[in-house]
Amino acid sequence: MSTKQNRESGSTSVKKEEKKAKVESASTHVTLRFKGQDEEEIRVFRMRRNVEMRKVMKRYGETRGVKWTTFVFILKDGTRIRESHTPDERSKNMPAETESDVVEVNRGLLKELEDMGFSMARAAWALHHSGNSSLEEAVNWIVDHENDSQFDKAPVVEFNIEIESPSPHDDTSQARANELKERARKLREEEETKREREREKERIRAGKEMMETRRIAEENERKRNIALRKAEKDEGKKAREKVMLKVNADKAERKSRHGLPTEAQSTSTSTLVAPLDTKRILMPSPSPVSKAEEMRECLRSLRRNHKEEDPRTMRRAFETLLMIVRNAAKTPDEEKYRRIRVTNRLFQERVGRFKEGMEFMELCGFKREGGSEFLSLANDEGDMSRLRDAAFQLQSAVTNPFFGLLSKEAAEE
Repeated sequence: MSTKQNRESGSTSVKKEEKKAKVESASTHVTLRFKGQDEEEIRVFRMRRNVEMRKVMKRYGETRGVKWTTFVFILKDGTRIRESHTPDERSKNMPAETESDVVEVNRGLLKELEDMGFSMARAAWALHHSGNSSLEEAVNWIVDHENDSQFDKAPVVEFNIEIESPSPHDDTSQARANELKERARKLREEEETKREREREKERIRAGKEMMETRRIAEENERKRNIALRKAEKDEGKKAREKVMLKVNADKAERKSRHGLPTEAQSTSTSTLVAPLDTKRILMPSPSPVSKAEEMRECLRSLRRNHKEEDPRTMRRAFETLLMIVRNAAKTPDEEKYRRIRVTNRLFQERVGRFKEGMEFMELCGFKREGGSEFLSLANDEGDMSRLRDAAFQLQSAVTNPFFGLLSKEAAEE
């Protein structure tokens, strides 16, 4: 029972001492608020009433990073404050203020937290909530509340000039501060390492996607080349069949002309078959050749007859013809695309010096009237389907590496 009474009496005495200290503090100290014309922040300082203003003016200049003599300190009513004045002399204009709306922090700890990379707002709130006890407690509070956005706004901070007075730190506190700085540095390094690892994973993923895209493109190109080679083989096979059919027809015609039995007559043993008109059967009347076939054969002749030329020269010739045909097809109303000067140097080097190139221009509808130096495409001959066929044949000649290697005339040779 006596122990309980002792505790209650001790608690009551502590409360009385705290209340007495607050009353004494309110009677001996004053809270001053400073706000510059060029800043929004309000700086709060607490000092004794009988101390000259020179001390707080110097501290304000230090917080601004400017020499304090460059400032002029004025009260709200316009009265200027001199450095030799004291709060007691200006007590009527400078009443004591309550401390409920400000946050009191230890400026030494606040500076160390800012040197460690924390913002002034977070550091002030951390010191306030940790009771300015130690640097470690403040750091732990910041780590625990790093996702709380309400502490990003800086509070009104009160700097106690008595607390701010320089005091030597012992080796233990300095070592602890260095340890906390090293911990913060390691945390930043770990975060940077994690971000770098994520970036490396993203680069590897992008590289794999690029390689897969390239593989698909190469596979599609290989399939196109196989299809082109197959088409060329089929075309060569059809050409050879036509040649063999013509050879057989020539043989049958010579035999019939000399009175020799044909193969059909020699193989017939049971009945006599009347002589057949081999010209009518074996040599059917040729079907009219389309313009597209004529264009294709003309381009084949151009490549075949100039095999000794540089392959790039033939490619430039095909590309030049393709450009002329496309321009005429896309903009048929433009006169400059319907008239080609034959004496043009580039046209002569790429197309005009080849007889087959000029023939292809005529197949497309371009004509050279009289001694004119222009090839003109008349309005009535600007058949879009003919120009499209020409563009298709030229595109095949440019992209198909086997174009012109097999044709009717080549097979006959």
